[in-house]
Amino acid sequence: MNSKKKIDVALVGGGIMSATLGTFLKLLKPELTIEVFERLEGTALESSNPWNNAGTGHAALCELNYMPDSKDGSLPNPAKAVAINEQFQLSRQFWSYLVENQILKSPSTFINATPHMTFVRGAKDVDYLRRRFEALKTQPLFAGIEYSEDPKQIAEWAPLLIKGRTADEPIAATRINSGTDVDFGAITNQLFEYLAKNGVAVHTASEVTDLVRDRDNSWNIKVKNTATSSTEYLNSKFVFVGAGGWALKLLQKSGIAEAKGYGTFPVGGQWLRTDNPKIVAQHKAKVYSQASVGAPPMSVPHLDTRVVNGKPSLLFGPYATANPKFLKNGSIFDLPASLRPANLIPYLAVGLTNFSLVQYLVGELLKTKSRKFQSLQEFMPSAKAEDWQLLNAGQRAQVIKKDSVKGGVLQFGTEVITARDGSISGLLGASPGASTAVHVMLQVLERSFASEFSSWKKQISKMIPSFGTKLSDDPKKAAASLASTAKTLNLN
Repeated sequence: MNSKKKIDVALVGGGIMSATLGTFLKLLKPELTIEVFERLEGTALESSNPWNNAGTGHAALCELNYMPDSKDGSLPNPAKAVAINEQFQLSRQFWSYLVENQILKSPSTFINATPHMTFVRGAKDVDYLRRRFEALKTQPLFAGIEYSEDPKQIAEWAPLLIKGRTADEPIAATRINSGTDVDFGAITNQLFEYLAKNGVAVHTASEVTDLVRDRDNSWNIKVKNTATSSTEYLNSKFVFVGAGGWALKLLQKSGIAEAKGYGTFPVGGQWLRTDNPKIVAQHKAKVYSQASVGAPPMSVPHLDTRVVNGKPSLLFGPYATANPKFLKNGSIFDLPASLRPANLIPYLAVGLTNFSLVQYLVGELLKTKSRKFQSLQEFMPSAKAEDWQLLNAGQRAQVIKKDSVKGGVLQFGTEVITARDGSISGLLGASPGASTAVHVMLQVLERSFASEFSSWKKQISKMIPSFGTKLSDDPKKAAASLASTAKTLNLN
């Protein structure tokens, strides 16, 4: 092998996760030599790109899948919703710190106050939403949540949900004003800009094609320049693989035991989008509803305000699509190439025990554009086809993992996979993903920099005041944190 450049940290993938981890490390230990490798021609072009995700600051304010209904008609358990909200508050606090220290630019370039709503139809879902509201209204991080079954009230909150609606079926909605619309691409690019100005080499058109452990437990990395086809070799003490669906491929190449048995289930998506200012002006909210039976969480229908480069638009969807790529710019061979003896049983078990998901995906694939538009009209009765265009969204890869009882399970969420010695760590999964990047990267720091993490806690607490505590345990602290970050991020 050619002589290799030696570095401390290699970040694989030019998205929000690598940008967040790189920023933490540069702030906590500035002398580290860090390099970033992104296979595409720029950063934030995959899942972090604003048009490849809904931009929802996932805080469980409106997403029903974080709070499933109880089986006995009692109040649903808010524990997971509260935990997701706690994680998002870490992001709000960290972004506030970065704004105050001029690492992130003006808040309006990446985050905007946008009410989060849930809208349901039919007696069963109305009953559930009412009980969900009762369970959440006393939670400190959900302070100010409102509930209504009155069409006039709902029309005041979101006119497009009611305009043209003639059905007599029961409807209900919740609204909470502390919600946000987030441009994760803008955050990613601003963080990489900061890192580049502070000695971090950010390589684009640079694909990591192989990872081999050295005798000292460092990692020999092979990098191909996709523009020139030249190859570079380097050695890094620590590697983070934050490459979306691509992460599985590289973790498998690394050969670490911790990655064995994992697979990923890729699901693509499409949006309907309008930029018509007359329509956009009538809707300022992110409105989520119930998922179809068998639908994965990222396919929950929602009508969203998006603000990208200062310009508002509306998105509706997403509509699931099926292809075997692990990334939007991936290969059709990604899924078959990921099969290994260790993950074959989990893959088969998931296929055999998730018939409703398969049925849902087949149904989505059979939908024509006009049928997809009908789904929008169920949400927004006054919608006209000529105002909307159908666009491809990002590709998501859900985690498949071994299960001692079922053989394998499909896990919704994110999972950090770290080698026992902490020398390599990678991230698999999807929603809530980017919204909880700070929480996830704190896990990576704790696992992979264990000897230094305890000495970093004081500094981390300055960046993230609620670090190590739960805001939901203290209503005064929760209110103070929400107010403080709202002020810094101009969310009032």
